[in-house]
Amino acid sequence: MLAGELYIADDPELAAEARRAALLSEKYNATGAADPAARARVLKELLGGVGENVEVRPPLYVDYGHGITIGAGTFINYGAVLLDCAPITIGADVQFGPGVQLLTPTHPVAPEPRRAKWEAAKPITIGDNVWLGGGVIVCPGVTIGDNTVVGAGAVVTRDLPPDVVAVGNPARVTRSVHDD
Repeated sequence: MLAGELYIADDPELAAEARRAALLSEKYNATGAADPAARARVLKELLGGVGENVEVRPPLYVDYGHGITIGAGTFINYGAVLLDCAPITIGADVQFGPGVQLLTPTHPVAPEPRRAKWEAAKPITIGDNVWLGGGVIVCPGVTIGDNTVVGAGAVVTRDLPPDVVAVGNPARVTRSVHDD
């Protein structure tokens, strides 16, 4: 799975890991805002790494959790979907609007292997100081460079360089973040 090769999605070991993540996600999503320390403890148990001063507003949805690292000072708004069949690395000081999806799994196009539950996954990397607007979808294998802004509703199907603004479906670079 982590090597990017095909695997059987309903493997019993993976199913056990997914159940663990579902239980911790349920606990995280039910932890009230009145107890931020408890919420932070659950998040650190669920995810592979969490930097200082990270805020993730529930609900949060993950496949396994342990494949996700989040850098210091990052803010993830309501309803994030982080499908971590491959590693997801989120840099420091990143901002997610509501409903952002980072999707590492891929599936065969041919019907027979898909019916047999084969899938693969490719890692996603989000650089430092990136802003993903509400409803952005990042597809498998994508890297988004530092300081890049992705407009609301964009679908990012290929890598984006640092210091740009990208919008649309598929997302395309429209300008530098340094342009006035």
